[in-house]
Amino acid sequence: MDFISLTSLAIIIVTCLVSYQGFQVASFFNKYLFRVDDILIQKEYYRNISVGFLHNDWQHLLFNMATLYAFAESVEYTLGALPFLAIYFVSLIGGSLFTLYVHREHGDYSAVGASGAVCGVVFASIALIDGGSVSLMGAMSLPSWLYGALYILYCIYGINSKTGNVCHEGHFGGALCGLVVAILLKPEVLTTNLLAISMIVIPSVIFIYMILTRPHLLIIGLNKISATERYYDIDDEFNTKRKNKVDEMDRILEKISKRGIKSLTNEEKDFLDNNS
Repeated sequence: MDFISLTSLAIIIVTCLVSYQGFQVASFFNKYLFRVDDILIQKEYYRNISVGFLHNDWQHLLFNMATLYAFAESVEYTLGALPFLAIYFVSLIGGSLFTLYVHREHGDYSAVGASGAVCGVVFASIALIDGGSVSLMGAMSLPSWLYGALYILYCIYGINSKTGNVCHEGHFGGALCGLVVAILLKPEVLTTNLLAISMIVIPSVIFIYMILTRPHLLIIGLNKISATERYYDIDDEFNTKRKNKVDEMDRILEKISKRGIKSLTNEEKDFLDNNS
């Protein structure tokens, strides 16, 4: 295995280890997930990076890591290990910051996952590989420029309507950051692969202009949510389950302190045994 392959492998191993720790320890998970109030009010800026190393379950983790493994090779082979790392982490942070901006008034909004960084690698690959294609579930292949354009439009629609229960903001921001960094590192792709890049950049620029200048016309889903109301996407589901367990544990302990352990039902005793 060459050095380039070891770079993406190292990211995958670290992400799996950190995610596993999050699966096992709720306090660890809560300390490092992306949450708007903790970043803007508590100044815990590290969450913009640590979010990319947490996942809600094994399926979420394995899907992201498998996608990263599939696309990392072409990016690393073309640019090298250090530029690949730059694309990965700029995409991770860019996706987090874009999500933070979109949800800046929704203080309890939270999310986890490396999807922003992974999307950055995918779109960097689209920009770098002229005439490339993207395989969909091994059964259908699309030209990379068409896949990129459709994905950007899907993200825009998803942010607009909050459809699909997916954190489209992080995906969109990460994908665009990966594309931009790839172009900066290898500007000649603007001539060799202009079609693919244009089909991604044009709708992205239009959308960013709209969200910066006329968000009330675009982000319908967010306009219906107050600054203190919480809603969940699929990346937040795992954290929700853990929070519910913590709340139930607090309720049982409070009951014990007031009425004694003999006051517990069999179900409460089982819960206490299983989650202590």
